[in-house]
Amino acid sequence: MTDMTRRQAIRLGAVGALGVAIGGVGLSQTGLPWGESATAGARLADPEALRSSGGILAVDLVAAHHRTSIAGRDARVLAYGESLPGRTWRVRPGDRIDVRLRNELDTPTNLHTHGLAVSPRGNGDNPFLSIDPGESIDYTFQLPEDHPTGVAWYHPHRHGTVADQLFGGLYGALIVEDDDVPASSERVLIISDITLTASGDVAPASQQDVMMGREGRLLLVNGQHRPLISARAGDIERWRVINACTSRYITFAVPGQELHLLGMDMGRASAPREISDVLLPPGGRADLLVALSPGTAEVQTLGYDRGGMGMMGGGLSGSAVLATLSVTGGNAAPPIGLADERDAPDLRGATIAGRREIAFTMSMGMRGRMMDMGFDGRAFDIDRIDQRVDAGAVEEWIISNPTPMDHPFHLHVWPMQVIEADGQALDEPTWRDVVNVPAQGRVRVLVDFSRNPGRSVYHCHILDHEDAGMMASVEVG
Repeated sequence: MTDMTRRQAIRLGAVGALGVAIGGVGLSQTGLPWGESATAGARLADPEALRSSGGILAVDLVAAHHRTSIAGRDARVLAYGESLPGRTWRVRPGDRIDVRLRNELDTPTNLHTHGLAVSPRGNGDNPFLSIDPGESIDYTFQLPEDHPTGVAWYHPHRHGTVADQLFGGLYGALIVEDDDVPASSERVLIISDITLTASGDVAPASQQDVMMGREGRLLLVNGQHRPLISARAGDIERWRVINACTSRYITFAVPGQELHLLGMDMGRASAPREISDVLLPPGGRADLLVALSPGTAEVQTLGYDRGGMGMMGGGLSGSAVLATLSVTGGNAAPPIGLADERDAPDLRGATIAGRREIAFTMSMGMRGRMMDMGFDGRAFDIDRIDQRVDAGAVEEWIISNPTPMDHPFHLHVWPMQVIEADGQALDEPTWRDVVNVPAQGRVRVLVDFSRNPGRSVYHCHILDHEDAGMMASVEVG
């Protein structure tokens, strides 16, 4: 295991470009036989859970190739251990997570605990570590006693391989638990997508996939295609929904059932509010209460137009059925409500130490390059520090998107309070670690850098874009 060097990043980028070129040919020859005719309807499987004990969660994690069944067909995917998705980690504020990660892949990898506000130094949530094939590393993630509760997840973050490894199947849920939400039961729903070749391998990305961000032909929930969710009328269930798609936006809805939003990412709302649907950009999560009424309903994504690049076509994340919900029994669902409202932290009264403007960059490349991607006119350089921030500072960041596509902005280990989106100020404290920045739009966020000094990154969570250079580094100290 080493810190990734600039030479390694460039070399891996070249390998990725070759894979893109090969992928375009391979897809045209094999076709895509795993589409709408694929088998569906197996009962939803809940990922196996690992719970902390005595304040510690110890995890042995192996990233490897794995043979499994998807939509009734044999498939060769990537997985953590023997399951797709990986096991769900359940911890509490103040816990420590110890992970031994072994890389049995053909390419370097590492680990990101997406949503945790933990140290980026050393063997913490450090995106600059690189674990070569055959090597192992021991990670330690120490949660503070006052860490927010909510829905996080884990996945690889080795620059140049992130999109391929996530698309291939490397992801799992990470829940920071609380005790103040009454629910009959709880479900973890990890939504992902994948495209498989006729031989059952994960299809490589084409050039257009990289430019637009790939979307798989098969939508999966907990690794299953259109599973059946069985429930009992009158129950109130808690659904932890994670968008683990590489690029696809999910507009999550369950028509005919009553949904209440508890929070998004690691941010809890002051009180649950009834919704008809919720938009989850890539990497985004929702914490929902579902009051179940008898009948059969479709769990859906309603579709979202994320923009496009002119003649290359649009970026429509289309509507689709994710699962079927069967609710039996004759009981009516009771009203949803929590006894007490929660007070969320609010940085709007803090002294602002500095203001920064950050802009996404997408432009047609010169000298035969297909496209330049980055921030502020520069592609990611692992040896460059793009933002230097004083430890303890509260800063306002204005994130603008002059491109014709939406981009989800993700900042590691330092949560963002969104104070303005689409020109509208937000009244309630709104915390996110992924915030969608619409085409030709901007958002304003406040960031508290009083904790977790060190160096980390921000990037577009359309992970093909991140691998292509749409990432930058920030050092706090």
